[in-house]
Amino acid sequence: MPPAKSGLYYPNKFARLAIEAMEEIMGQNGLNGILHLAQLSQYINNYPPDNLEKQFDFADFTALNVSLEEMFGPRGGRGLALRAGRAIFAGGLRSFGALAGVGDLAFKVLPLNAKLRVGVPAMANIFSQFSDQVSNVYEEGGDKIVYTMETCALCWGRKTDRAVCFMGQGLLQEGLRWVSGGREFKVDMTTCKAKGDDMSRFVIYKEPIA
Repeated sequence: MPPAKSGLYYPNKFARLAIEAMEEIMGQNGLNGILHLAQLSQYINNYPPDNLEKQFDFADFTALNVSLEEMFGPRGGRGLALRAGRAIFAGGLRSFGALAGVGDLAFKVLPLNAKLRVGVPAMANIFSQFSDQVSNVYEEGGDKIVYTMETCALCWGRKTDRAVCFMGQGLLQEGLRWVSGGREFKVDMTTCKAKGDDMSRFVIYKEPIA
C-alpha cells in the first residue's frame, strides 16, 4: 500500500520526465509493471501532462521508487534509480530557466569552482521554485558542497535502515556533469529522512573524478 498522500506536489512535468526515463531504461512492459505495482495504473499509456501544474503528489513519486526496489531488489532498484535520475536531468530539467544561462559561452569559460558555485544552487532553485521540495546548498570545508532536500519526494512516508534517495543522487551526478562541461563528480548520500534523519543530504566533492 502506498503511503498516505502528502499534500505536497511536484509539477506534472517532473513526474512525466521520471516516467519517460523509466520507460527508456526498462521498456514499456517494465514501466507498466512498475506503475501497476505502485498502484498508479492510471498513468499506463497516459503520462502526466507536460506542464508545470503542481499536481503529482510526493507520496506517488515515492511509490515509484519503492516499486523499483520491490521489482528489481535493493541493488537492482538502486542502479535503475541512479540511471533514471540521470535521464530525468538529461531529458528536460536542464532546459529550465534557472539553468538556461549555464549553457552560455560566458558561463562555459568560468573556472570549474565558479561553475559549481553558480550551477549547483541553480539546480536547487528549480525544485524550490517549481515544486514543494525545499532544497538548499552550502559549502563545507572548502572542498565539498552540501545539497539538502528538507522536504523530499523520493522517500515520503518511508521507514528504512538505509538511505534510499538514489534518483536524486543520479540527478545531481548528471547535473554536475552538464554544468562542468563533461566532468564526473563523487556524490555521497549522507542522510535521508527515510532512516530518521532530519532531512536528506548529498555531499558533492568539488574535485572531479573524471
